[in-house]
Amino acid sequence: MTQVHIIGAGIHPFGRHDDKTGLDQGVHAVREALADAGLAWSDVEFAFGGSSAAGSADAALPRLGLTGVQFINISNGCATGGSSLLSGYWAIKSGEFDLGVVIGFDKHPRGAFNADPVASGLPRWYGETGMMLTTQFFAMKIRRYMELHAISATTLGRVAVKAYENGTVTPHAWRRAPVDLETVMTSQMLSDPLTKFMFCSPAEGGVALVLASETKMRELGLSGPRVRGAAVRTRPRGSFEVFSPSLDVKRGVSPTELASKAAYDMAGVGPGDIDVAQIQDTESGAEIMHMAENGFCADGEQEQWLSEGATRLSGKLPINTDGGCLACGEPVGASGLRQVYENVQQLRGRAAGRQVDGARLAYSQVYGAPGISAVAILEA
Repeated sequence: MTQVHIIGAGIHPFGRHDDKTGLDQGVHAVREALADAGLAWSDVEFAFGGSSAAGSADAALPRLGLTGVQFINISNGCATGGSSLLSGYWAIKSGEFDLGVVIGFDKHPRGAFNADPVASGLPRWYGETGMMLTTQFFAMKIRRYMELHAISATTLGRVAVKAYENGTVTPHAWRRAPVDLETVMTSQMLSDPLTKFMFCSPAEGGVALVLASETKMRELGLSGPRVRGAAVRTRPRGSFEVFSPSLDVKRGVSPTELASKAAYDMAGVGPGDIDVAQIQDTESGAEIMHMAENGFCADGEQEQWLSEGATRLSGKLPINTDGGCLACGEPVGASGLRQVYENVQQLRGRAAGRQVDGARLAYSQVYGAPGISAVAILEA
């Protein structure tokens, strides 16, 4: 059976780049990824990619070369990058292609994300009550989770401290300065219980990966991590959260739980086998909830994990080793691929300053509204 490998990886640093368009940053990432693999754009047989706010991803073609390559645009919210990776994986796994590129880039204006509920398949009242404004949505979601599972505000703060600490040793991160716990906890309250430093910011950046079949990789004399498992799942009925802590409502299984189980089953591994993980952390609460949804701990165990430093670079399961969305910001089209880029660096031993010793299995998970989760497991 055909195996799929990542043989090249490129990134444009995340943050704010007033002199560059989102497309500029995406093209930069593709050129970096091709150079990493020692290939030319003319070698590429297909491409998948997406951008939320910076135009269609296939706009990169005139800049890269008009070769007639198959290019399909992907749009799955924050899960766009993960969905692009899965599409490329399938294209090679099926035997149809041997070599391709997945790309994601974006350039968002300043301010919180505030989407159109109807365009997202949700009722209009959902937006009218403020649920599409991400700061409010995330705050209500984590507040209920904290009440149900005895998670303290300090634990939210510890997630942010770790993220900014990791960002200081990550060249592609936007936030490169440490922030201490007191500063995180006493910074401006945006939506209770989340303070300013507990949120990521809409950002800019680009990421590209070169995928190849094992046969093609060996023919080229290259090597790279194998995509051992990959899955995208949407939310089933009953999965969408009811947010008020006073309501006793049983929540159904989430799309992240479905995607993670599918990826674990495909890879033939479990959560305890993972050496390093990148998980969705649009704010501190998301990382805490996703720790449990991806099977790394039980609901409520995050309190002890964070207090003991279990998710730090030296911990039993380093999480968001490049600082995640909190330190890097979130350009929607690129964010999921940034996670995979970081895992490629970890598995290649190239993550200087933040390298996880002996990492062999790396996990990534990204969640996109209104309920799409993408998971990928890489093996060195």
